[in-house]
Amino acid sequence: MTDLHATPEKKRILIVEDDALIAMLLEDVVDLLGFTLAGSAATVPAALALLAEGVAVDAALLDINLAGQRVFPVADELVRRGIPFAFCSGYGEAGVDTAAYAGAPTISKPFDIDGLGNLLRRL
Repeated sequence: MTDLHATPEKKRILIVEDDALIAMLLEDVVDLLGFTLAGSAATVPAALALLAEGVAVDAALLDINLAGQRVFPVADELVRRGIPFAFCSGYGEAGVDTAAYAGAPTISKPFDIDGLGNLLRRL
């Protein structure tokens, strides 16, 4: 079982997820694992606005499909800023249908807490 507070520094995690229940679950799990929530957004424009506002982010979890819009503009901005991220997808790695992000870490939904914790620590 994961040591829930094993992270020595409190990395700030941005969550970009359009399903409110999954977003709330991710927010709770991020806290439970000893990280800090940097912010949460349900759309590409909202996520880009958070970044433009200067919200401090150490890593991000990105749902690939946000109500029919792909999250890749947010991923592009994170790459530009040198912020690591991982995709969360019900499709697993198959959901990353662009070569630009073929090697990006991806966690499949439904995820388990241990797997998510390990992924966040690697970011």
